Amino acid sequence: MSEEDKDFGDKAKDAFDEAKESAKKAAGEAKESAEEFKEEAKKTAEEFREGLKTAGGDNKKILAGILGILFGSLGIHKFILGYNKEGIILLAVTLLGYATTCVVVGAFFFWIPGLIGLIEGIIYLTKTDEDFYNTYQVGKKPWF
Repeated sequence: MSEEDKDFGDKAKDAFDEAKESAKKAAGEAKESAEEFKEEAKKTAEEFREGLKTAGGDNKKILAGILGILFGSLGIHKFILGYNKEGIILLAVTLLGYATTCVVVGAFFFWIPGLIGLIEGIIYLTKTDEDFYNTYQVGKKPWF
């Protein structure tokens, strides 16, 4: 072989060695990045698990808000928050509306509790978690 061919062979070997080292370095960086991602994923999963444990606990904002919007005339959102007297009032007015549907007055008995539930549901969902908890669960504010 000629000297020139040996130079190409040496250059190819050097390039191969450099590529090999570069690949090892990239693999090491990728491994470190994967480890960091793994730790972050574990942390996020743990936070999610903790959130699930407390989700139905003391703060019932979303459940009460959605039930207030959908079934407000029946007072279900009041029962969820522990306001039994207010829930019975809404339920009784709605049942009175059912009983008086043949009279025009019965329409108001349907309309008013439904409107109250809709308004309260929207108020519940627009408050911050802290405000909702302090106002409706600690402060026991029964209406609006």
